[in-house]
Amino acid sequence: MSANLIQSLAAALDSRAALLRQLHTEETDAYRLFHGSVEGQPGLTVDRYGELLLIQTFHSPLPPAQLAALEDFYARTWPELIPLYNDRSAAHSRIGNPLPPEQLAQAVAPRTVRELGVNYRIQGRHDGQDPWLFLDLRAGRRRVMQEAPGKSLLNLFAYTCGVGIAAAHAGARHVVNVDFAASSLAVGRENARLNELAVRPRFVQSDVFAALRQLAGLGQAKMVRGKRMPAFPPLEARTFDLVFLDPPRYARSPFGVVDLINDYPALFKPALLCTAPGGTLICCNNVAQVAREVWLDQLERSARKIDRPIRAVEWITPEADFPSHDDQPPLKIALLRV
Repeated sequence: MSANLIQSLAAALDSRAALLRQLHTEETDAYRLFHGSVEGQPGLTVDRYGELLLIQTFHSPLPPAQLAALEDFYARTWPELIPLYNDRSAAHSRIGNPLPPEQLAQAVAPRTVRELGVNYRIQGRHDGQDPWLFLDLRAGRRRVMQEAPGKSLLNLFAYTCGVGIAAAHAGARHVVNVDFAASSLAVGRENARLNELAVRPRFVQSDVFAALRQLAGLGQAKMVRGKRMPAFPPLEARTFDLVFLDPPRYARSPFGVVDLINDYPALFKPALLCTAPGGTLICCNNVAQVAREVWLDQLERSARKIDRPIRAVEWITPEADFPSHDDQPPLKIALLRV
């Protein structure tokens, strides 16, 4: 089994040779080295985050002999990288494998990585479960940096605000990041401090539904059906030149339900109302079973219903370190001119 694994790792590395040369010239040291679901070992991923080699399993733990063989393989290419293994095969994708104290200290140490010349804070392990920078979204951040100069940006479900920081670095004139989690926004503020930015991004801790309804001019009631809603920050109605919408697969709150399979329009419609006429709305859907064209048809019908038709569509595809079997990657990113 170890021999088969090493062959798969070597083939994956060979297939990325041109991309890695490009990324290194673009001041990028964060990328996926092995995408197991497509490259021969489902449930296994290997990512480089600066000086960290992050190995993760999602279906079953990696046997010790295979883990040792994997670490040895990359040590021959990048001996300076620090390997870290996170087994996330248990329920809810929580990290399950304990580490000895010296490895745990390395895992929780704050580090800085670079992507397209932008600095981001990273930790191999933290209170959450996902890395603080999603690497498959690099193509989206790259496109935002091309669009952002001189424009205003609204970044929804901002997480650690990578899209917003990239836009500010590229010359956006105004950036607003919205996320419910204070811990994620704290990382976003640290990301801002790591870069020399001409504008100071705004960080809004809010349920996205409450923020969107206010920004779209629809208003958010403090009482609904006789029940007091949780507190939310007041926001004035306004539109943005560029809106980035990257919701999770499913989430429920008193303000609404995020459901990327059954009800994407619940978020799409107010996000579109926050997009200035002639502006750009970039939408993400990371659910594999949602077909790209079916999803786009849903967006187009929703836009027509509120008399904000989509003028043009551009698909943004994850870069070559995230291959797919059929050129239909699970992460779908649609850039919409409205």
